[in-house]
Amino acid sequence: MFGISFSQLVAPTSPLIASSRCCSRNKLVVKMTAVTNVKHEKLIESVVVKPPVHPTYDLKGVIQLALSEDAGDKGDVTCLATIPTEMEVEAYFLAKDDGIVAGIALAEMIFNEVDPTLKVEWFRKDGDNVVRGLKFGKVHGRAHSIVVAERVVLNFMQRMSGIATLTKAMADAAHPACILETRKTAPALRLVDKWAVLIGGGQNHRMGLFDMVMIKDNHISIAGGVSNALKSVDVYLKKNNLQMGVEVETRTFEEIHEVLNYASQNDTSLSRIMLDNMVVPQPDGDIDVSMLKQAVELISGKFETEASGNVTLETVHKIGQTGVTYISSGALTHSVKALDISLKIDTELALEVGRRTKRA
Repeated sequence: MFGISFSQLVAPTSPLIASSRCCSRNKLVVKMTAVTNVKHEKLIESVVVKPPVHPTYDLKGVIQLALSEDAGDKGDVTCLATIPTEMEVEAYFLAKDDGIVAGIALAEMIFNEVDPTLKVEWFRKDGDNVVRGLKFGKVHGRAHSIVVAERVVLNFMQRMSGIATLTKAMADAAHPACILETRKTAPALRLVDKWAVLIGGGQNHRMGLFDMVMIKDNHISIAGGVSNALKSVDVYLKKNNLQMGVEVETRTFEEIHEVLNYASQNDTSLSRIMLDNMVVPQPDGDIDVSMLKQAVELISGKFETEASGNVTLETVHKIGQTGVTYISSGALTHSVKALDISLKIDTELALEVGRRTKRA
């Protein structure tokens, strides 16, 4: 389901968006071309946890945009001034927090984009635990290339590892329910954020507006009610010969009854019912899940169920015990704390400083 080749990242009917680099004194300029990269494709196919499928997302273009953002119109002026062009070094990845590492496959793609001669070796894989002070990978080659790639690699890895770490904790606590993220991702980084959720042991919700029908409160209000919205969706899908998951948001028992009544009388594509904000916070900090549990019992396995609202690491276990199929949490991606990771050439000094500051 989650396999992907580089060619799948670009829509066949859309302009192919990839990038090439033109270097003048290491100046990086992004140009749009229709060229894919075989090395990127092979790397993606060999990763432990593959990125989710998206019909138009250009992962290579995102990498090149991040590198171009850093390089500007002059390149890395500090490297150009201080580092001999052909000097080679070895740098180690150091974990400065405990957590789940993610973004290793993406890091390799970035290093390859900057300098295909760089040699990268990992002592952990995506989804593995790391502890503070652990050396979990190394890169060897031209010093200039390593330092140019460093911050872009770490920016992706730290965010992805933070998402994976929180996802793992919430997925474990939510069992037997499955944990999902939402569309509350960083703009232009959706595939990367959702990839990190997979690495952390979660499952992906819809990738965007195109791959699933999700009837939410505003759709219901505009359509004039739940039944009207469901009927319009069923007509649309049949008319356009489309087959995809259909989810409807419900906020009250009345809306659930209306959904079930519609489904009992019509041939519908509905597959999941969202139970929104049926987790009620209590003054003592606890939560009341009785409404959610009653809603699940009312639906009685006729459709998948998804709990949404008031989902935190502290509440997710209790929510997961209600019998819901899925629990969605925007917090997995919209306000994640990055996992602190560094890339150091002088690792002993870095570890000494880290111990002094309680970060290694």
